[in-house]
Amino acid sequence: MLTAFARAFKTPDLRKKLLFTLGIMVLFRLGAHVPVPGVDYRNVQMCMDQTKSGQGLFGLVNMFSGGALLQITIFALGIMPYITASIILQLLTVVIPRLEALKKEGQSGQAKITQYTRYLTVALAILQGTGLVATARSGALFGGCTVGNQIVPNQSIFTTVVMVITMTAGTALIMWLGELITDRGIGNGMSILMFTSIAAGFPTALWAIKLQGSLMGGWLEFSLVILCGLAMVALVVFVEQAQRRIPVQYAKRMIGRRSYGGTSTYIPLKVNQAGVIPVIFASSLLYIPALLVQFTGSKADWAEWIQRNLVKGDHPIYMVTYFLLIVFFAFFYVAISFNPEEVADNMKKYGGFIPGIRAGRPTAEYLSYVLNRITWPGSLYLGLIALVPTVALVTLNANQNFPFGGTSILIIVGVGLETVKQIESQLQQRNYEGFLR
Repeated sequence: MLTAFARAFKTPDLRKKLLFTLGIMVLFRLGAHVPVPGVDYRNVQMCMDQTKSGQGLFGLVNMFSGGALLQITIFALGIMPYITASIILQLLTVVIPRLEALKKEGQSGQAKITQYTRYLTVALAILQGTGLVATARSGALFGGCTVGNQIVPNQSIFTTVVMVITMTAGTALIMWLGELITDRGIGNGMSILMFTSIAAGFPTALWAIKLQGSLMGGWLEFSLVILCGLAMVALVVFVEQAQRRIPVQYAKRMIGRRSYGGTSTYIPLKVNQAGVIPVIFASSLLYIPALLVQFTGSKADWAEWIQRNLVKGDHPIYMVTYFLLIVFFAFFYVAISFNPEEVADNMKKYGGFIPGIRAGRPTAEYLSYVLNRITWPGSLYLGLIALVPTVALVTLNANQNFPFGGTSILIIVGVGLETVKQIESQLQQRNYEGFLR
């Protein structure tokens, strides 16, 4: 990987793309430290010190924003509204025939879906920004903070509107920066910005583990976490690269005087076909009961049961529920994102078949069978990876932003692998060696 980056910096046009991408990443991180107008920054820092930032209900969203959420900066909402909008549009594509028709139109249809995603992102940013401002004004953003209700001293409607507009504009700016990276830089822009947000919290989280350690001044715990992280990265790389290749043979066809087809290829089915989406779904769903209790302030038996069993991540009920939800959403997302019948119809249309399997319905049934078989280990792997921070919380007394595990390690390794692949493919295009050297 390091060799690929070194060769890329020696190539002038690739060097420009890499420097442009790094410049956007620096600009993105600067925006994550600019406070929103109307926020008392000193009280925010005091509350973060008192409540140990990163713990609580908003840990996932705070991780995706690179710590900007709890600091209430202009990039507080981060990339989450765009991620949510993209997932919603992808789910609606299966339900709404109009969106399904746009998806099949190719580049023009995809551009239209992208436009809808932008509109929905802005709408979700307004909704989430309003919720964040209301939470900050009520003092619920930092539950154990003594000055939590003084984060927004001026609680007039004008101040609230300005704060919501500022955070919505920050989300729109992040979306534009991501598209700039996609067009003029290296890799997928939104993924790169997500990578930047998560990686920005790694040094702080690692140093916090060192400070909380008791053996050899905390260095023993620090070393154990680094070794665990390396093992986790190796496991994630191995599983993310693993795939089941379904062989496909295309029969020869005579069109006029020319012969077409007769080639052999394969359908790559990844073991982790769903990616990180099931973990995000499961985490978001488990936040809903705790948020409901926090906003209602109820002291009923059901509220106490939720506070006791579904708020603390180290509780067995929470861990089992989290694991089962990840497995369920892995199968659910694979079922809506990969259509075996559509793949079988396309193969039949172009004269393709799987050796030993009849074309048409038998092919679709065979693909469904294989997909279900490989989704089981993929879903179990996602569940185990997602539970690593919880195990670390119990064994190492680490905070909930334990860096090597869960959503963070999946996204960082996935984005890193994809970016390196794109760099290597562009290097091969520019350094092609023929038969004659």
